[in-house]
Amino acid sequence: MSGNRLGIGFIGSGFIAKFHLQSFVGVRDADVLGVWSPNRENAAATAALARTLNVGQARAYESIADMVADPAIDAIWLLGPNFARIDNVREIVDAIESGKGTLKAIACEKPLARNVAEAAKVLKLVERVGLMHGYLENQVFAPQIETGRSLIWARGAAATGRPYLARAAEEHNGPHMPWFWRGDLQGGGVLNDMMCHSVELVRHLLTKPGDARDSLTPISINGRIASLKWSRPEYAERLRKTMGKDVDYSKHPSEDFAGVTIEFEAKDGTRVIGEASTSWSYVGAGLRLSAELLGPEYSMAWNTLDSGLNLFFSREVSGNAGEDLIEKQNAEMGLMPVVASEPAAYGYEAENRHFVRAFLRGETPMLTFNDGLEVVKLLMAAYRSAEEGKTLHLPAKGIEDFEPAVARGKWKG
Repeated sequence: MSGNRLGIGFIGSGFIAKFHLQSFVGVRDADVLGVWSPNRENAAATAALARTLNVGQARAYESIADMVADPAIDAIWLLGPNFARIDNVREIVDAIESGKGTLKAIACEKPLARNVAEAAKVLKLVERVGLMHGYLENQVFAPQIETGRSLIWARGAAATGRPYLARAAEEHNGPHMPWFWRGDLQGGGVLNDMMCHSVELVRHLLTKPGDARDSLTPISINGRIASLKWSRPEYAERLRKTMGKDVDYSKHPSEDFAGVTIEFEAKDGTRVIGEASTSWSYVGAGLRLSAELLGPEYSMAWNTLDSGLNLFFSREVSGNAGEDLIEKQNAEMGLMPVVASEPAAYGYEAENRHFVRAFLRGETPMLTFNDGLEVVKLLMAAYRSAEEGKTLHLPAKGIEDFEPAVARGKWKG
């Protein structure tokens, strides 16, 4: 590490990489110095964006091994697609074991992997070379979540007892890239893509600040999945036109809606409930993140579309489609909410600040690959519950080898 600054290399140059780059504007003790992507043009463009944003003198690398070998790179932010996760991590580990580099840490975007077996493999690989590791889960770092959670526990729970119900949802009209829509590449549908956020958020809200993550134990889970919109013939055809012939929801759909109910047990034996839902079939202004926390005499609520800023455009105003008002924007006309600083509002800025400082200090961050593995176990248990049509007691037997029917191309919706 260079003094008190962390040199970071990105693996991946897509949508999420650009979100992280924007968030690093608010992180003072790190520099984004490198980008690798299988698409060289995209890697060069993302590196150029880092320089434009003044978050680091980034350059594109020819290979992951070359980036790891650069002594200026202290840590890797793993932001590539799910289907490349194992290969990307293996190349990092091989470079370290061969003596090409002396990397200190790695942080991985959600989900850690497509299934439990892959997640366990990722964890084993990074532990083999002694890397510090962090699991990137932005929503638990959202400023409204952290402020609301702290106040609820300090005032409401302290006076009248712990909260007993948390709800979280992430909803939009579907992902940007074709591989997200393919169960075989992504590992599932919306449950695998976004429920990782929501199940971790309800657990976080129900956990007393300062207590360890394992102070709340999941004891049962009930999951349900459905293809509500995108397997309808007219929408399946729209997907084929926009995402390519390999995305065919008339033959191989993935779920575009998922719901999960998790029962937790606290250390004192108290039972509490987490409810989570995710959707690629939501119709609204754009991405909507929401959460609630309820206790005996109090509650909190969060909704990113209650942004505090709204614009109105009459039908006389026309323009190109885009996402300049909100992520996954659905319209350019009418009354539209605007999220003025999405990387901060969604938690990316505070998230990256936390992980950078933990790695610089040699401390274990709030979330590690162990936590990412536990989240994947919950996701796979939810899939199995949905397939079997019943509540599962946790830990679920045989979940280590389970692969959802959606990922195997066997689910018909």
